[in-house]
Amino acid sequence: MANFIFIAGYVVIGLLLQRSRQFPQNTGQILNAYVIYVALPAVVLQKIPSLTFGKELLYPALMPWLLLALTVPVLLALSKWLKWSRLTTGAMLIVVPLGNTSFVGFPMVEAFFGPQGIPYALLYDQLGSFFILSIYATIIAAVYSHEPGAEAKRPSAGAIALRIAKFPPFVALVVALLLRGIEYPAVLSQFVDSLAITLVPVIMVAVGYQLKFRLPQEDRGPLYWALGLKLVATPVVALALLYSFGLEQLAVQVTIMEAAMPAMISAGALAIMAGLAPTLSAAIVGYGVLLCFVTLPLWYAFIQFLLP
Repeated sequence: MANFIFIAGYVVIGLLLQRSRQFPQNTGQILNAYVIYVALPAVVLQKIPSLTFGKELLYPALMPWLLLALTVPVLLALSKWLKWSRLTTGAMLIVVPLGNTSFVGFPMVEAFFGPQGIPYALLYDQLGSFFILSIYATIIAAVYSHEPGAEAKRPSAGAIALRIAKFPPFVALVVALLLRGIEYPAVLSQFVDSLAITLVPVIMVAVGYQLKFRLPQEDRGPLYWALGLKLVATPVVALALLYSFGLEQLAVQVTIMEAAMPAMISAGALAIMAGLAPTLSAAIVGYGVLLCFVTLPLWYAFIQFLLP
Protein backbone atom coordinates (compact mmCIF):
# COMPACT_ATOMS: atom_id res chain seq x y z
CA MET A 1 0.00 0.00 0.00
CA ALA A 2 2.88 2.36 0.77
CA ASN A 3 4.33 1.83 -2.73
CA PHE A 4 0.92 2.48 -4.26
CA ILE A 5 0.64 5.76 -2.33
CA PHE A 6 4.12 6.72 -3.51
CA ILE A 7 3.10 6.13 -7.13
CA ALA A 8 -0.02 8.27 -6.72
CA GLY A 9 2.16 10.97 -5.15
CA TYR A 10 4.56 10.95 -8.10
CA VAL A 11 1.62 11.41 -10.51
CA VAL A 12 0.33 14.34 -8.44
CA ILE A 13 3.81 15.92 -8.56
CA GLY A 14 3.75 15.59 -12.35
CA LEU A 15 0.31 17.22 -12.51
CA LEU A 16 1.54 20.11 -10.35
CA LEU A 17 4.68 20.57 -12.45
CA GLN A 18 2.47 20.65 -15.56
CA ARG A 19 0.88 23.82 -14.15
CA SER A 20 4.18 25.44 -13.22
CA ARG A 21 5.86 27.96 -15.48
CA GLN A 22 9.29 26.87 -14.24
CA PHE A 23 9.36 23.82 -16.53
CA PRO A 24 9.47 23.90 -20.36
CA GLN A 25 6.62 22.35 -22.34
CA ASN A 26 8.79 19.45 -23.46
CA THR A 27 9.58 18.36 -19.87
CA GLY A 28 7.47 15.23 -20.32
CA GLN A 29 9.39 14.22 -23.43
CA ILE A 30 12.72 14.83 -21.67
CA LEU A 31 11.70 12.64 -18.72
CA ASN A 32 10.49 9.95 -21.13
CA ALA A 33 13.83 10.05 -22.96
CA TYR A 34 15.71 9.64 -19.67
CA VAL A 35 13.60 6.60 -18.83
CA ILE A 36 14.09 5.00 -22.26
CA TYR A 37 17.83 5.70 -22.55
CA VAL A 38 18.96 5.32 -18.92
CA ALA A 39 16.58 4.04 -16.24
CA LEU A 40 14.80 1.27 -18.16
CA PRO A 41 17.99 -0.25 -19.64
CA ALA A 42 19.44 -0.21 -16.11
CA VAL A 43 16.44 -2.17 -14.79
CA VAL A 44 16.81 -4.67 -17.64
CA LEU A 45 20.51 -5.16 -16.86
CA GLN A 46 19.69 -5.45 -13.16
CA LYS A 47 16.83 -7.97 -13.32
CA ILE A 48 17.13 -10.16 -16.42
CA PRO A 49 20.49 -11.87 -15.71
CA SER A 50 19.05 -13.44 -12.54
CA LEU A 51 15.96 -14.76 -14.34
CA THR A 52 15.50 -18.54 -14.32
CA PHE A 53 14.23 -19.78 -17.68
CA GLY A 54 11.20 -22.06 -17.75
CA LYS A 55 7.85 -22.53 -19.44
CA GLU A 56 6.32 -19.81 -17.23
CA LEU A 57 8.24 -17.22 -19.28
CA LEU A 58 5.97 -18.01 -22.23
CA TYR A 59 2.97 -16.46 -20.47
CA PRO A 60 4.21 -12.84 -20.48
CA ALA A 61 5.94 -13.23 -23.85
CA LEU A 62 2.94 -14.59 -25.77
CA MET A 63 -0.04 -12.99 -24.02
CA PRO A 64 0.26 -9.52 -25.67
CA TRP A 65 0.17 -11.14 -29.11
CA LEU A 66 -2.85 -13.28 -28.26
CA LEU A 67 -4.70 -10.25 -26.92
CA LEU A 68 -3.81 -8.27 -30.06
CA ALA A 69 -5.20 -11.05 -32.28
CA LEU A 70 -8.46 -11.03 -30.28
CA THR A 71 -8.83 -7.26 -29.89
CA VAL A 72 -8.39 -6.16 -33.51
CA PRO A 73 -11.42 -8.09 -34.90
CA VAL A 74 -13.57 -6.76 -32.05
CA LEU A 75 -12.54 -3.17 -32.80
CA LEU A 76 -13.18 -3.59 -36.52
CA ALA A 77 -16.62 -5.04 -35.79
CA LEU A 78 -17.43 -2.16 -33.42
CA SER A 79 -16.24 0.35 -36.02
CA LYS A 80 -18.61 -1.11 -38.61
CA TRP A 81 -21.52 -1.36 -36.17
CA LEU A 82 -21.13 2.10 -34.62
CA LYS A 83 -20.05 3.76 -37.89
CA TRP A 84 -16.82 5.22 -36.53
CA SER A 85 -14.85 7.45 -38.87
CA ARG A 86 -11.69 6.15 -40.48
CA LEU A 87 -9.58 8.36 -38.20
CA THR A 88 -11.36 7.14 -35.06
CA THR A 89 -10.99 3.53 -36.18
CA GLY A 90 -7.27 3.98 -36.77
CA ALA A 91 -6.81 5.59 -33.36
CA MET A 92 -8.71 2.79 -31.61
CA LEU A 93 -6.71 0.11 -33.45
CA ILE A 94 -3.48 1.66 -32.21
CA VAL A 95 -4.32 2.76 -28.70
CA VAL A 96 -6.62 0.02 -27.39
CA PRO A 97 -4.51 -3.12 -28.04
CA LEU A 98 -1.37 -1.58 -26.52
CA GLY A 99 -1.10 -1.38 -22.74
CA ASN A 100 1.09 0.93 -20.70
CA THR A 101 3.15 -2.05 -19.61
CA SER A 102 6.33 -0.10 -18.84
CA PHE A 103 5.65 3.50 -17.76
CA VAL A 104 2.71 2.44 -15.59
CA GLY A 105 3.19 -1.33 -15.63
CA PHE A 106 6.63 -1.54 -13.98
CA PRO A 107 5.80 0.70 -10.99
CA MET A 108 2.44 -1.00 -10.47
CA VAL A 109 3.88 -4.50 -10.71
CA GLU A 110 6.59 -3.57 -8.22
CA ALA A 111 3.99 -2.05 -5.90
CA PHE A 112 1.82 -5.19 -5.95
CA PHE A 113 4.40 -7.99 -6.26
CA GLY A 114 7.73 -6.48 -5.26
CA PRO A 115 10.96 -6.55 -7.28
CA GLN A 116 10.54 -10.26 -8.07
CA GLY A 117 7.66 -9.42 -10.41
CA ILE A 118 9.66 -7.02 -12.57
CA PRO A 119 11.41 -9.62 -14.81
CA TYR A 120 8.05 -10.98 -15.99
CA ALA A 121 6.80 -7.44 -16.59
CA LEU A 122 9.95 -6.75 -18.60
CA LEU A 123 9.31 -9.76 -20.83
CA TYR A 124 5.68 -8.75 -21.35
CA ASP A 125 6.76 -5.26 -22.33
CA GLN A 126 9.88 -5.95 -24.41
CA LEU A 127 8.78 -9.11 -26.26
CA GLY A 128 5.15 -8.05 -26.53
CA SER A 129 4.16 -4.41 -26.20
CA PHE A 130 7.36 -2.96 -27.67
CA PHE A 131 7.36 -5.23 -30.74
CA ILE A 132 3.65 -4.59 -31.30
CA LEU A 133 4.24 -0.84 -31.12
CA SER A 134 7.24 -1.03 -33.45
CA ILE A 135 5.66 -3.28 -36.07
CA TYR A 136 1.84 -3.39 -35.89
CA ALA A 137 1.15 0.15 -34.62
CA THR A 138 3.46 1.88 -37.10
CA ILE A 139 1.82 0.04 -40.01
CA ILE A 140 -1.70 0.93 -38.76
CA ALA A 141 -0.62 4.56 -38.39
CA ALA A 142 0.62 4.61 -41.99
CA VAL A 143 -2.47 2.89 -43.39
CA TYR A 144 -5.05 5.01 -41.53
CA SER A 145 -3.23 8.34 -41.55
CA HIS A 146 -5.16 11.13 -43.23
CA GLU A 147 -2.01 12.82 -44.49
CA PRO A 148 -1.48 12.87 -48.28
CA GLY A 149 1.02 10.28 -49.37
CA ALA A 150 0.60 8.22 -46.18
CA GLU A 151 0.86 4.99 -48.14
CA ALA A 152 4.33 5.96 -49.32
CA LYS A 153 5.40 6.52 -45.71
CA ARG A 154 4.59 2.98 -44.64
CA PRO A 155 7.76 1.69 -42.92
CA SER A 156 9.71 -1.08 -44.59
CA ALA A 157 10.68 -4.29 -42.82
CA GLY A 158 14.29 -3.13 -42.76
CA ALA A 159 13.37 0.22 -41.19
CA ILE A 160 11.32 -1.54 -38.52
CA ALA A 161 14.14 -4.01 -37.80
CA LEU A 162 16.64 -1.16 -37.49
CA ARG A 163 14.33 0.72 -35.14
CA ILE A 164 14.05 -2.34 -32.92
CA ALA A 165 17.78 -3.04 -32.99
CA LYS A 166 18.57 0.54 -31.91
CA PHE A 167 15.96 0.78 -29.14
CA PRO A 168 17.97 1.10 -25.88
CA PRO A 169 15.87 -1.20 -23.65
CA PHE A 170 15.94 -3.90 -26.33
CA VAL A 171 19.72 -3.57 -26.67
CA ALA A 172 19.96 -3.87 -22.89
CA LEU A 173 17.75 -6.98 -23.01
CA VAL A 174 20.08 -8.67 -25.50
CA VAL A 175 23.14 -7.73 -23.43
CA ALA A 176 21.48 -8.91 -20.22
CA LEU A 177 20.62 -12.29 -21.76
CA LEU A 178 24.23 -12.68 -22.92
CA LEU A 179 25.44 -11.88 -19.39
CA ARG A 180 23.26 -14.48 -17.68
CA GLY A 181 25.32 -16.35 -15.13
CA ILE A 182 28.03 -13.66 -15.04
CA GLU A 183 28.27 -11.68 -11.83
CA TYR A 184 28.79 -7.93 -12.21
CA PRO A 185 31.73 -6.30 -10.39
CA ALA A 186 30.52 -4.75 -7.12
CA VAL A 187 31.01 -1.15 -8.25
CA LEU A 188 29.22 -1.74 -11.57
CA SER A 189 26.36 -3.53 -9.81
CA GLN A 190 25.90 -0.61 -7.41
CA PHE A 191 26.03 1.85 -10.29
CA VAL A 192 23.33 -0.04 -12.22
CA ASP A 193 21.21 -0.31 -9.05
CA SER A 194 21.48 3.45 -8.44
CA LEU A 195 20.16 4.14 -11.96
CA ALA A 196 17.45 1.49 -11.83
CA ILE A 197 15.97 2.93 -8.64
CA THR A 198 15.15 6.16 -10.49
CA LEU A 199 12.77 4.35 -12.86
CA VAL A 200 9.54 4.50 -10.84
CA PRO A 201 9.60 8.14 -9.66
CA VAL A 202 10.76 9.54 -13.01
CA ILE A 203 8.25 7.47 -15.00
CA MET A 204 5.27 8.43 -12.86
CA VAL A 205 6.20 12.12 -12.68
CA ALA A 206 6.40 12.04 -16.50
CA VAL A 207 2.99 10.34 -16.68
CA GLY A 208 1.45 12.98 -14.44
CA TYR A 209 3.08 15.78 -16.41
CA GLN A 210 1.57 14.52 -19.69
CA LEU A 211 -1.99 13.75 -18.55
CA LYS A 212 -4.64 15.52 -20.65
CA PHE A 213 -8.42 15.35 -20.16
CA ARG A 214 -10.08 17.33 -22.95
CA LEU A 215 -13.00 15.49 -24.50
CA PRO A 216 -15.49 16.68 -27.15
CA GLN A 217 -18.93 15.09 -27.37
CA GLU A 218 -18.26 12.95 -30.47
CA ASP A 219 -15.35 11.19 -28.79
CA ARG A 220 -17.21 10.04 -25.68
CA GLY A 221 -18.68 6.86 -27.15
CA PRO A 222 -15.36 5.53 -28.50
CA LEU A 223 -13.70 6.56 -25.21
CA TYR A 224 -16.11 4.46 -23.16
CA TRP A 225 -15.56 1.47 -25.43
CA ALA A 226 -11.80 1.92 -25.27
CA LEU A 227 -11.71 2.12 -21.47
CA GLY A 228 -14.07 -0.83 -21.10
CA LEU A 229 -12.05 -3.01 -23.45
CA LYS A 230 -8.68 -1.99 -22.01
CA LEU A 231 -9.38 -1.99 -18.28
CA VAL A 232 -12.05 -4.70 -18.03
CA ALA A 233 -12.40 -6.98 -21.07
CA THR A 234 -8.69 -7.47 -21.78
CA PRO A 235 -7.76 -8.69 -18.27
CA VAL A 236 -10.88 -10.88 -18.22
CA VAL A 237 -9.66 -12.61 -21.39
CA ALA A 238 -6.12 -12.94 -19.98
CA LEU A 239 -7.48 -14.42 -16.77
CA ALA A 240 -9.64 -16.89 -18.70
CA LEU A 241 -6.71 -17.96 -20.87
CA LEU A 242 -4.31 -18.44 -17.95
CA TYR A 243 -6.62 -19.67 -15.19
CA SER A 244 -5.98 -23.34 -15.91
CA PHE A 245 -2.20 -22.84 -15.63
CA GLY A 246 -2.45 -21.97 -11.96
CA LEU A 247 -2.92 -18.50 -10.51
CA GLU A 248 -0.41 -19.22 -7.76
CA GLN A 249 2.41 -18.72 -10.27
CA LEU A 250 3.89 -15.23 -10.07
CA ALA A 251 4.38 -15.16 -13.86
CA VAL A 252 0.64 -15.74 -14.35
CA GLN A 253 -0.38 -13.05 -11.87
CA VAL A 254 1.99 -10.48 -13.36
CA THR A 255 0.81 -11.31 -16.88
CA ILE A 256 -2.84 -10.73 -15.94
CA MET A 257 -1.98 -7.46 -14.23
CA GLU A 258 0.03 -6.28 -17.24
CA ALA A 259 -2.99 -7.09 -19.43
CA ALA A 260 -5.06 -4.83 -17.15
CA MET A 261 -2.84 -1.77 -17.66
CA PRO A 262 -4.28 1.38 -19.29
CA ALA A 263 -3.44 2.44 -22.83
CA MET A 264 0.22 3.04 -23.71
CA ILE A 265 1.37 6.67 -23.76
CA SER A 266 3.65 6.01 -26.75
CA ALA A 267 0.75 4.48 -28.69
CA GLY A 268 -1.34 7.56 -28.00
CA ALA A 269 1.52 9.77 -29.13
CA LEU A 270 1.90 7.76 -32.34
CA ALA A 271 -1.82 8.07 -33.11
CA ILE A 272 -1.70 11.81 -32.42
CA MET A 273 1.34 12.31 -34.68
CA ALA A 274 -0.46 10.40 -37.44
CA GLY A 275 -3.47 12.73 -37.11
CA LEU A 276 -5.74 9.91 -35.89
CA ALA A 277 -8.37 11.46 -33.59
CA PRO A 278 -5.79 13.30 -31.45
CA THR A 279 -8.21 14.41 -28.73
CA LEU A 280 -9.68 10.91 -28.39
CA SER A 281 -6.23 9.30 -28.31
CA ALA A 282 -5.06 11.66 -25.56
CA ALA A 283 -8.27 11.14 -23.57
CA ILE A 284 -7.98 7.34 -23.69
CA VAL A 285 -4.46 7.56 -22.29
CA GLY A 286 -5.24 10.23 -19.68
CA TYR A 287 -8.48 8.82 -18.30
CA GLY A 288 -7.06 5.30 -18.43
CA VAL A 289 -4.13 6.24 -16.19
CA LEU A 290 -6.48 7.87 -13.68
CA LEU A 291 -8.94 4.97 -13.63
CA CYS A 292 -6.21 2.36 -13.28
CA PHE A 293 -5.62 3.58 -9.72
CA VAL A 294 -9.04 2.07 -9.02
CA THR A 295 -9.17 -0.88 -11.41
CA LEU A 296 -5.68 -2.31 -10.80
CA PRO A 297 -6.11 -2.74 -7.03
CA LEU A 298 -9.47 -4.38 -7.74
CA TRP A 299 -7.88 -6.79 -10.22
CA TYR A 300 -5.08 -7.59 -7.77
CA ALA A 301 -7.60 -8.25 -4.98
CA PHE A 302 -9.68 -10.44 -7.31
CA ILE A 303 -6.65 -12.52 -8.31
CA GLN A 304 -5.72 -13.01 -4.65
CA PHE A 305 -9.33 -14.03 -3.91
CA LEU A 306 -9.19 -16.68 -6.63
CA LEU A 307 -5.94 -18.18 -5.35
CA PRO A 308 -6.33 -21.74 -4.03
